[in-house]
Amino acid sequence: MIRIGTLTLAWLLGSAAVALAQFPPQPGAPKCASPSQGTPQERAACQPDVTRFCQAELKTNECDVFAILGCLQRNRARLGAPCRQVLIRNGQ
Repeated sequence: MIRIGTLTLAWLLGSAAVALAQFPPQPGAPKCASPSQGTPQERAACQPDVTRFCQAELKTNECDVFAILGCLQRNRARLGAPCRQVLIRNGQ
């Protein structure tokens, strides 16, 4: 009885592995999916400034929207016009 159970279990595990191998890999979820990150156009407007001024925040946690927003606010005078406009339009 134990032998049949072991063989059955081995067959099931082998079959499961073969079945799973038939499915193509699924794309992962976006790394920082959050509606609070703004529209794609807003992100594009601020991306150069975030990259230039917010390296410490990006290294700590690139998904921390509040830390990056704080960085942009601290550097407001140095931001490019497109990113400053994004902050103004969003009440920041």
